[in-house]
Amino acid sequence: MTPETPLLVGCDFSSAPTRRKPIVLACGTSRNGRVQLAKLERFESLDAFEAWLRQPAGWLGAFDFPFGLPRELVEHLGWPVAWPALMTHYAALSRADIRQAFAAFCDARPAGAKFAHRATDKPAGSSPSMKWINPPVAYMLHAGAPRLLAAGVHLPGLHDGDLSRIALEGYPGLLAREILGRRPYKSDDQLKQTPDRLIARKDLITALEMGQTRLGLRLKLTHAQRDTLVDDGSGDCLDAVLCLMQAAWAQAQHEHGARCYGLPDELDPLEGWIVSA
Repeated sequence: MTPETPLLVGCDFSSAPTRRKPIVLACGTSRNGRVQLAKLERFESLDAFEAWLRQPAGWLGAFDFPFGLPRELVEHLGWPVAWPALMTHYAALSRADIRQAFAAFCDARPAGAKFAHRATDKPAGSSPSMKWINPPVAYMLHAGAPRLLAAGVHLPGLHDGDLSRIALEGYPGLLAREILGRRPYKSDDQLKQTPDRLIARKDLITALEMGQTRLGLRLKLTHAQRDTLVDDGSGDCLDAVLCLMQAAWAQAQHEHGARCYGLPDELDPLEGWIVSA
C-alpha cells in the first residue's frame, strides 16, 4: 500500500466465530470515489481476530458491532462513565451477568420502552446495543470492543490509541436499507436463502457498483469477487463489503477536512456513533 491509498477494512463480526460462521474482513482501497475490494479474510476464532488487530500494519476500518452502551443504562447500573473503564468493567462480566443486569433493567420499565437507546440508534435504524437476543448485539459488543481497546487501536471520539490503526463503528443495515428498503437479502438459515434474497443481493451489489447511494462512492469488483458476494446466502461477505464502503466514506470525510472522520461534533464519548449515520 502506498501512503496515498491506505488499507481500508470492513468487518462482519461474530461474537462466537466458527468455521461455518467466521468473522469476515473485506480489505481494499479507495481512490477518486472508487472503492476497490482487494480480498476477503476469514477468522474462525476471536483469538485470530485479536491477533490481526494487534498487527503493526496501518488501516482504517468499520466494524459491525456496537462500540458503546446507552448512557442512560450505564448511569442506572452505576457502571463507570468513562469509556475505557466501562469496557474494562464490561469485559470482566460473564454473558449471564450481562443478561441478568439488562433483563432486570428492562423488567422495571413499561411496555414499549423496555430498552435504553444510544443517540445513534434512531438515525442509523440500529438495534439497541443492550439487546442480548435477536440480534445479540450486547454480546457482540462484549466480544469486540474490549479487544479493540486491548489491541491499542484508535477509536475516534472514544479513545486515543495508535493513529495508524483506526476503528469506527459500522452498520451494514444502514446502507443496505438505503438501497433495498426492507427487502431481505440474507439469512443464516439455508432454508431461507431464497431466490428473492439472491436477487436482492444482486440488486444491492449493482447499486454499490453504480454509486447509487448517498455515500457517493462506487464499488469496484472482479467477476469472481462479485460471484462470491452473490453466492454467499448468509450475506456475511456482503455485509463486510458494506462496512468497507462506510470506511471509505470516513476516509473521504477525513481527507476533505472533517474532524473525527465524519462523526458528529456532539458525539457522546461514552456511547459512540455509527459512521455515516
